[in-house]
Amino acid sequence: MPVFALLPTPLGAFTLAADATGLCALSFPGEPFDSAKDRQVALETHPLLREAGRQLLAYLNTTRHDFDLPLSIQGTPFQRQVWQQLRTIPYGQTRTYGELAAQVGGRHKARAVGGAAHANPLAIIIPCHRLIGANGNLTGFGGGLPMKQALLELEGCTILRQKN
Repeated sequence: MPVFALLPTPLGAFTLAADATGLCALSFPGEPFDSAKDRQVALETHPLLREAGRQLLAYLNTTRHDFDLPLSIQGTPFQRQVWQQLRTIPYGQTRTYGELAAQVGGRHKARAVGGAAHANPLAIIIPCHRLIGANGNLTGFGGGLPMKQALLELEGCTILRQKN
């Protein structure tokens, strides 16, 4: 049975969820989390959630640039391919939806890449915030554009224009 815990951070309380295989969800502060099928636990009592919390806090404090956690993610083959490519975008760098689409079958799949990024259950861990529009604008993000901008600024990214 999946379990979840709250992680207080300077950006608000994130929700971390894990099943028997690995970390399966990360929800942003204020984002709805469907806890009907999961059981809440204290973060410090669950080894994987505790470690995920430690790594996320280190990332938010800029002392960690990537994550080393077992993941349990469900998605279509295309979504999983996009999520794998997202994990190759280095800390502090961005890619456009079109650039990532070219890596998974052609630039014409940019909208599909956006849909897969939006379905990403492990934002930050799988860094969909590093995707930007072709013109350099910040576009769509489950945690909201202010959160996306905060994460990119945290990483020192210089392409930081919000879509007007």
